[in-house]
Amino acid sequence: MQTDVRKRIADLISNILNPFLVSLIIIVLLSFESASGISDALKWSLILAAISILPVFSAVVYLLRKGKLDGIFTAVRRQRTTIYVLSGVCAAVGYVILLISKAPLMLRAAFATGLSGVIAFTVINLWWKISLHTALVTALVTVMVILYGWIATAGLVLVLLIAWARLALRQHSLAQVVAGAVLAALITVAAFYLFGFV
Repeated sequence: MQTDVRKRIADLISNILNPFLVSLIIIVLLSFESASGISDALKWSLILAAISILPVFSAVVYLLRKGKLDGIFTAVRRQRTTIYVLSGVCAAVGYVILLISKAPLMLRAAFATGLSGVIAFTVINLWWKISLHTALVTALVTVMVILYGWIATAGLVLVLLIAWARLALRQHSLAQVVAGAVLAALITVAAFYLFGFV
C-alpha cells in the first residue's frame, strides 16, 4: 500500500514537471523577461512554443499511437533517438529564426542552450539513458538563479523532487539523474555566459 502511494506521488511529480511543460515555462519566463511588452512577450512565447515544443510533442503522440514508443516519456533508451534528433532540428530552426528576426538576446541564449543540450544528450543517449526530466528542471532553476539571483536557489527543491520521482519510478539510476542535473546546469551557465548574462 505504501509503495502504491509512493509510486502515485512520483508519477504525479514526473507528470507535472515533465520536459514539455518545463520547456514551455522556460520559454514564457524568458519571453516576459526580455520582450519590450506583454504583447511582444506573448508573441515570442507562442512562436517559440510552436517551433520547438509542438512539433516534438506531436511526433511523440504520433509515434505512441503507431506503437513505436512505450510511453509519452519513453523509458527505452533507443526509442529516444528520434525524439532527440527532432528536438535538435527544432532548436536549430528556432535559433535561426531568432537570429534573422533580431529577437531578444536572452531568447537566443535559451535556444543556444537548448541546442547544445540536445546535441550532448543525443550523443550520450547512444550509450546511456540520462535523465531529461531532471535536466530540464535543473535548467529552469539555473535560469531563475541567473535572472533573480541566489534567492532562486529555493527552486532546488524542484530538482530534488523530480530526481526522487525518477528514482522512485525506477526510470533512472542515481548516476543518470545526477548527470542530467549537472550537465544541464553546466550547459545553461556556459551558454548564458557566452551571451553575456552571467
